Amino acid sequence: MSTHEHALAVAVHDVEPRSFAQVRSIRQWLLDRDVSRATLLVIPAADLHPIGARAPLLAAWLRSRVACGDAVAQHGFAHKAVAVAPWPRSLLASWQGGAAAEFPGLGRDDTAKRVHTGTRLLKEIELEPRGFVAPGYAYTRALRGVLADSFEWFADLRGIRMRCGGDVRCRALCLGSSTTLKRALSPAMIRAAAWDPGPVMRIDIHPADFDLPGHVATLESLLERADGRTTVTYDELLG
Repeated sequence: MSTHEHALAVAVHDVEPRSFAQVRSIRQWLLDRDVSRATLLVIPAADLHPIGARAPLLAAWLRSRVACGDAVAQHGFAHKAVAVAPWPRSLLASWQGGAAAEFPGLGRDDTAKRVHTGTRLLKEIELEPRGFVAPGYAYTRALRGVLADSFEWFADLRGIRMRCGGDVRCRALCLGSSTTLKRALSPAMIRAAAWDPGPVMRIDIHPADFDLPGHVATLESLLERADGRTTVTYDELLG
C-alpha cells in the first residue's frame, strides 16, 4: 500500500506562543486517539515577534515532536492581513480567513519577503519546513509563484500541491469558527463530506475548535470514521 491509499493526514493549525498550551493539549488528545503523526502549522512571527525569542519552550516542544515523527510546516508569516485586495478578491479573502488572510493584496516582492523571512525564523530554531499552508487558505498568484520556488509542497482546500508533480487530491475537512454562520453550519457540512473522503482523509484542527463542544464532537466522529487508516504527515505524502 502506498502512502496515498487509506491514509489519515491531520494538520493542527495556528501554532504560536499564545496557542501553545492548547496546541500541546490537542496533540495529546490526538495521541490518545492513536494519531501518531500530525503536521503542525507554525506561525513564524505572530504579532511580528519571532517565535524563537518569544517562546523557547514552544520551539523545544516542536523539535521534540519532529523527533517523534510529526512534521512542521510554515503557516504564513504573522497570520494577519496587512493589505486589502481589490474587490471582489477582498470579499473572497474576508470569507476565507477574515483578518488572518495575510497575502491577498500583496505584490510579488512583499509576498516573497514575508515568506522567506518566516522560513529564516523557523530555521533559526532548527526547524526545516518542507511545506507551506496559507492562513485561511487564501492564496494569490504571487504567493503560488513564490512557493513553487521555495517549498516542496503547499496545501490548499482541495489538496496537496507538489513541486515534483503528482498532486494529492484530498479535500480539507475544516470546521469554521470565525463567524456565527460558519460555527452553525460547518459541523453538518463536514460530517457529510467525510462520508467519502477518498484515499487520503485530511482533517484540519484549529485551537478555536476546542472552545466549541459541537466542533469537538465532530472531530471525534471524523477520527472514528478514520479508524484503521495509516496516519501520515503531509511531508510523507511526497512519497
